[in-house]
Amino acid sequence: MTQSISLITGASRGLGAAIAEALSAQGHHIIALARTTGALEELDDRILTRDGTCTLVPLDIKDKEAVARMAISISDRWGGLDLWIHCIVHAPPMSPANMATQKDWDDSFNINVRMTQQLIVNFDPLLEPRKGTAVHCIDDRAGQKFMAAYGASKVAQQALFDSWATEVKPKGRRVIGFSPSPMPTATRARFYPGEDRTTLTPCSIEAQRLIEQLKE
Repeated sequence: MTQSISLITGASRGLGAAIAEALSAQGHHIIALARTTGALEELDDRILTRDGTCTLVPLDIKDKEAVARMAISISDRWGGLDLWIHCIVHAPPMSPANMATQKDWDDSFNINVRMTQQLIVNFDPLLEPRKGTAVHCIDDRAGQKFMAAYGASKVAQQALFDSWATEVKPKGRRVIGFSPSPMPTATRARFYPGEDRTTLTPCSIEAQRLIEQLKE
């Protein structure tokens, strides 16, 4: 049986790392992409300890040429992807809508929307040969106070994935959204710095829930 090839963008920590470990335990070869080399190496150690396999890609998705080269390498080595799970998100500081800086708006839309669209451009051809599945994380903050830049960019990101899902469905591929429960991640800590993190759902639990959703 051919080994499933799964790409996790944003795999160095949090939900992305938990998903990488969970899928590896089920026999997937993990392509782990993130900016933080040290955290990726720690993930690789955990996967290898459990006899899994992993390819590390220390890369910033803002580097379009590097992303394109990676896509070519994946095609040359494995012929495509069975699964792409996108966990990268930019979370700007909370701010009233009329006070958010131009940089916060630009960074939010550049990473959450523009760069995500470029990932779709590069990864869609990789998913096609294997009738693969793409997953994006839904975080609906539209209308919440002090989250104008983040909420608007995530709504735009969801619209992007929803359109792509409609386009590829007739071709036998899936693009699905996953809404994780509140987890003790760095992103959530930025939004709720004084929150009792013991009340939140561990990332490993949400990773398993996603895997069950993929079976549906």
